[in-house]
Amino acid sequence: MTDERQAADGKLATMILATMNKEATAGEPSEPPGVTDTVDVILQQWERVRPDLDASPMGVIGRLSRAARLTGQRVDDYLRSEGLESWEFDVLATLRRAGAPYTLSSKELASASMIGAAAMTNRVARLLDRGLLTRETDAQNRRKVKIALTAEGMDLVDRVVEGHIANERTLMEGMTPEQRDHLAHLLRLLLVSLGDEKKADTGERCPAHCPVPAGS
Repeated sequence: MTDERQAADGKLATMILATMNKEATAGEPSEPPGVTDTVDVILQQWERVRPDLDASPMGVIGRLSRAARLTGQRVDDYLRSEGLESWEFDVLATLRRAGAPYTLSSKELASASMIGAAAMTNRVARLLDRGLLTRETDAQNRRKVKIALTAEGMDLVDRVVEGHIANERTLMEGMTPEQRDHLAHLLRLLLVSLGDEKKADTGERCPAHCPVPAGS
């Protein structure tokens, strides 16, 4: 190999390393070579039996589905260790996020949780029995029922949400902060493309307009 060829190869190697370092510092997603998951195996199987198909969308949707199941189970396990089901935490957290006086109508709660009014009535009844909520008729509109956190409910959700966030942070330990931000950005783009876009703030309470998944 000539000195000129060696110099050219060395320069090329330097450029590649510089580009990789630049991407890493910019927070671009990266992974160790050879890393595979279950979805990779599924894609390889489809490629073998149906090479005419472009199964790449499965790489995204399949991973979203599996990640939801795996993280959801860990979230549920933590909440149960605190004596709560995920739906119970959702109701309490929705009222807490609403801000003082931590009161919403039954309709607003149902909308925020993306469930029917009848199902919400049953959930509220169970939390009433636990002394975590109060329910009363709106003095200004007798057809409107107002649900509010009790002091006990407030104390419980404030304590549990701290551990809940710590648990979710642990679930993300396999990614750098930059990678988490990048993933959040990509998921936001996907959700918006699917119609899950919050309209400009109108001054009304967020829970009535921006439903969130269980455990959030």
